[in-house]
Amino acid sequence: MWSFRDWRRKRILARLAIEPSLWQHVLESLPILDGLSDEETERLRDRSLLFLHAKRLTALPGVELELADRLRLAAQAQLPLLHLPDLDWYQGFHEIVIYPDDFHSPQKHRDAAGVEHEWDAEHSGEAWLQGPVILALPGVRESGGWEGYNLVIHELAHKLDMLNGDANGLPPLHREMRIEQWASAMQRAYDGLNAVLDADPDAHTAIDPYAAENPAEFFAVTSEYFFSAPDVLSSELPDVYDQLKHFYRQDPAARLKHLQDSHPAYAEPG
Repeated sequence: MWSFRDWRRKRILARLAIEPSLWQHVLESLPILDGLSDEETERLRDRSLLFLHAKRLTALPGVELELADRLRLAAQAQLPLLHLPDLDWYQGFHEIVIYPDDFHSPQKHRDAAGVEHEWDAEHSGEAWLQGPVILALPGVRESGGWEGYNLVIHELAHKLDMLNGDANGLPPLHREMRIEQWASAMQRAYDGLNAVLDADPDAHTAIDPYAAENPAEFFAVTSEYFFSAPDVLSSELPDVYDQLKHFYRQDPAARLKHLQDSHPAYAEPG
């Protein structure tokens, strides 16, 4: 059955076609894409090109973005959506602004006594409700490995969270998922992390303690770890990993384990 949407999509992809060698370079520069099938990498390429067509990447003075840089960013943005239906998950924003370095952002917080506190905080990224995504170039360049850090995925997880309104750690769940199971797994892990840090603010935690800031940051950080350190997340917070596996419909821990078992570069040193 003919579809105008599919016809338009094919027209856009034909116009934006890139050299296979450039896409191969992008794949090789992002270890978190290792182990994807040929079909998955082709889908990721198409969705990355469509992402760049739909979103404006604004490089501020001091930032130079080549096509390869834009594709690397787009591929990381699209990785979480790779097995989700193409339903415009990143609706509600049209622009990603790239700063040359970390930036100061005014913050407000009203405490339990009703007192409002204001301060400036240094950030490497921000996602605004019905506004742009802001990323600092150093954080973008440091993303893409298996080290438990991915600024792109972190900030775009906030955009998924915001599909229901204000970021609160609850993105729109699939029909087969149960909100009670999601809330139980996330709340229990979030409370456990806060209990550890309340007892010892300098405690070493398996995931970035920034996840304890609020439920929205907990979702963003655990999403970040789901793709960039899935072995850590699945080992330390298995119930959270399981909920994210159902939400993103991917199993990066299994993909990483397969790489470790079969690929010499991923083998543990003897």
